[in-house]
Amino acid sequence: MKKILSALIFILVSSFLLTGFSVRAEEINIITTVPLTEFTIRADAPRNEIGRLPAIQGTKIYAGKKNEVIRLRTLDADLSINNPRQVFSKVPGVSIWENDGSGIQLGIATRGLNPNRSWEFNVRQNGYDISSEVFGYPEAYFTPPMEAVCHIEVVRGAASLQFGPQFGGLLNFVLKDPAPDRAITFEAQQTVGSYGLFNSYNAVGGTIGKFSYFGYYHQRSAEGWRNNSRYTINTGFIRMNYAFNPRLNVRIEYTRMNYMSQQPGGLTDLQYAIDARQSDRERNWFSTPWNVGALILDYEFSQTAELNLKFFGVLAERNSVGYVRPIHVPDTFNVSINSYNNRQVDRDLYFNLGAEARFLKKYRLLNTDNALSAGVRVYYGQTDRLQLGIGTTGRDMDFGIARLQPNGNEFGRDLFFTTNNIAFFAENLFRITPRFSVTPGLRLEIINNNASGLINSTGGDIGDRHHNRNLLLAGLGLEYQTTATTNIYANFSQAFRPVTFAELTPSATTDIIDPEMRDQKGFNFDAGFRGRITEALKFDVGVFYLKYGNRIGSINQNGVLFRTNIGTSVSLGIESFIEFEPLKLFTSNPRFGNIALFASLAFIDARYIEWNNPALDLAGNRVENAPEYIHRLGLTYQYDRFSITAQFNTVGDVFTDAGNTVTPNAAGTIGRLNGYQIIDLSATYFFGNNFNLRLGVNNLTNEVYTTRRAGGYPGPGLLPGQGRTAYVSVGVRF
Repeated sequence: MKKILSALIFILVSSFLLTGFSVRAEEINIITTVPLTEFTIRADAPRNEIGRLPAIQGTKIYAGKKNEVIRLRTLDADLSINNPRQVFSKVPGVSIWENDGSGIQLGIATRGLNPNRSWEFNVRQNGYDISSEVFGYPEAYFTPPMEAVCHIEVVRGAASLQFGPQFGGLLNFVLKDPAPDRAITFEAQQTVGSYGLFNSYNAVGGTIGKFSYFGYYHQRSAEGWRNNSRYTINTGFIRMNYAFNPRLNVRIEYTRMNYMSQQPGGLTDLQYAIDARQSDRERNWFSTPWNVGALILDYEFSQTAELNLKFFGVLAERNSVGYVRPIHVPDTFNVSINSYNNRQVDRDLYFNLGAEARFLKKYRLLNTDNALSAGVRVYYGQTDRLQLGIGTTGRDMDFGIARLQPNGNEFGRDLFFTTNNIAFFAENLFRITPRFSVTPGLRLEIINNNASGLINSTGGDIGDRHHNRNLLLAGLGLEYQTTATTNIYANFSQAFRPVTFAELTPSATTDIIDPEMRDQKGFNFDAGFRGRITEALKFDVGVFYLKYGNRIGSINQNGVLFRTNIGTSVSLGIESFIEFEPLKLFTSNPRFGNIALFASLAFIDARYIEWNNPALDLAGNRVENAPEYIHRLGLTYQYDRFSITAQFNTVGDVFTDAGNTVTPNAAGTIGRLNGYQIIDLSATYFFGNNFNLRLGVNNLTNEVYTTRRAGGYPGPGLLPGQGRTAYVSVGVRF
């Protein structure tokens, strides 16, 4: 804690002293959508890979909120596999589960939260939901290909008021727009790399009168760095837009994704030490057909009033088949039955519908410009969970059932969950003075969850369970414009995480679920100083405090696991980003190219402060999966149309259970994970306005490292990160 405070004081004092430099009177918090036809790179042009959201954007208010905007157009990164440590390199504090080198699923978190499929974030595409089920199973199985993304918006915990549950905040992938001045444009990026990687991205778009369109087709496949880890993914997207008049704009969007992924399973710590690439599972497979549709309407009543309507839906599946016993139990040929053992089949079917209406009104009050943003959200989610099916004895991806359960059902567990939700939210930006603004907000959540079905094949009927509650969240944001290009911000926002379907489902027939289990509640607080000082320095230096109450877990009561609210944790620390271009202290257009140095630093102290099990008091223990530091340092050299970036990543060790177990167990499912250091090298060269060449090496020193352990999917045991890989990519735009 003393180290964190000392580092904070040093960084803040240094940043304030630097305000003595001259500043340019221009606004930097502007997001512009880059059309496909604009592709001019100049030596004196700022790269602008990282930015901030403006105080007001569309019908949303971001004043006083900690946020980042990642612009991908000029980013030196391996976009072919959605490499998260490179894409999010300038967003401080992002922890990543890096066991999956395919880029199909993104597993990130901040502030000591769990990175599992980014489930602590409210994950969206173009502003609408794309995760499994926001309240009952908020896991993001789908991530759009980064070649199709214009920019990524990351809003920390303050997003809970405008966008709903999740302590992590908002993660919004904004796709590219159609070219506004051409009837047709074409874009393609073709990539080959290590271990059979082939990635193909192809897109068309354009504008014809009042009609515009954009669509892409993406395909990626590889054998994978680990044995038994091959995959193939196909994704398509179409957007059609019609501007009825200057005030009314309507668009329709549809995304289709499907993939086949072989799961190599976990390792014991001994196996990992001998050969991290090995795998004892060749019959485990995973697939998630994913369909997302949206109808979006924007209407401008006047220059001071506008409305945004979104209607969206998800129709998707989660399918897995495999031998899921602990990794130290080998999946061997069974001589007695002259075949392998039957595999287990688990399936989820998702059907979600939702609508959001947002209205923003700008108005004058006491000679200052103010704004009110208000809206309503209606949502219905339906999940059919089918588990413990007796699958085939084969090796291929087959989700068929080989034989029925004793009760005649196909699956040993058959559960049906529904969620009905309506939410009302409002925030008002009050400009107390031209420099100082205050933004209070409220959100009311009305949630109804229902569960029914069988938990086992011997008649374990859970009956009809209902969980109804009303939750009121409040928040307050402050922002003071210190100069034309710098500001101080602070925000307090309450948040919650609903009881998920998995937490309502016992993992064994003897487990007991607490019928009075409550939603996890708490709040985020952050404050900082951000902006730009001359052309040479960009920064965002701040502190945070996150309280996570009513955490859910299991405690032992008389030999039976009782799942209930186990305690409260607190995460506090520093999130800082500084980018320095020393040559621009002397000239805005360095003759022999430009050098940019960046440091994305995070210090995190995440600990349990309360523990509800009197038999084993874990108060004071570190929160699992929360490293004490996450640092990413980089250097970019840019000359004319060429740029190259070297990035150094260092992450502290983590515990994988609340008990802070150091020595791993035989199955490799618990035990401390050591910190690691990784170097990445990426380069880009633009040929004229139409062609580009990208190449790079990930994990240059071939570091052997791991970021997680799994108790179940994608295979119990320790899951290694990816070793050294290389890629070459060629792109064209017309």
